Amino acid sequence: MPPESARSADSTDPVVADLHAHTVVSDGTLTLDEVPATAREAGVDWVAVTDHDRIHPGLDAPVVERDGVRVVRGIELRVDAGFERLDLLGYGVEHTDALDAETDRLQRDRRERGAAILDAVEERLGVDLDVEPRAGLGRPHIARAIDESDAPYDYAGAFDELIGNDGPCYVARDVTPLDEGLDLLADACALVGLAHPFRYERVDDALGIARDRDALDAVERFYPYGRAVDDARIDRLAAEADLLRTGGTDAHERTLGVAGLTASAFEPVRERLPEPVPVEEFAARDAPGAGTDEQD
Repeated sequence: MPPESARSADSTDPVVADLHAHTVVSDGTLTLDEVPATAREAGVDWVAVTDHDRIHPGLDAPVVERDGVRVVRGIELRVDAGFERLDLLGYGVEHTDALDAETDRLQRDRRERGAAILDAVEERLGVDLDVEPRAGLGRPHIARAIDESDAPYDYAGAFDELIGNDGPCYVARDVTPLDEGLDLLADACALVGLAHPFRYERVDDALGIARDRDALDAVERFYPYGRAVDDARIDRLAAEADLLRTGGTDAHERTLGVAGLTASAFEPVRERLPEPVPVEEFAARDAPGAGTDEQD
């Protein structure tokens, strides 16, 4: 059974909404087509696809229904708060010119930064990692390639010895300033929250952002930290600042439902999300002759 910090409400109730998952368009391993079956296997009815600094191109509406599972179009946007870099989760994303321009800029930077890290690793180790710089490329992709190469490092060792923040092959990437990121997401999303607050070095300051910024609607309460955290502190903050409580697995592998919301805990979040659009509607719109006004 997941730890208490990963489960919502009554621990005997199943998780029905996993609101933090990544796919292959950033640093996850699930494809979008695999998400519904993986969710059903976990007993999850709702999944938010929150790829890093990117809106999944395969999702055609803020919420879609695919094979009986409601998939929320989301984003995990890293922002620079000055004291530390934080992650914001946007749910029910609508495309706006401003957000699309910023995510395009960030993906260009990811390609350039990825190429620089790859060059540094390959030169240092004398190996060919056979990875092409692309949109969505992150250090986890490079660490997996190092693990699979002839280099004497596994996935964890690649971070510890090479590409971690203090490693010899590390290259910093550009991120969005906090105020700009809040404005972008507030304009585009049905709901905006602070991700995994206990992962930050300056937890007090991170929670202060959640408490004081009007653009933030929620805080991620249910998360698989793998260690004891002060969950009650998040509950108090949510009550005092009128914040919704979200949660999810932060899935990068092929498992969902490790953390998330039960039906009762999900209800107030569900009320803020748009109605799901069946994917069949998009197929019908794209069919030959759809939308034409043919007359005899």
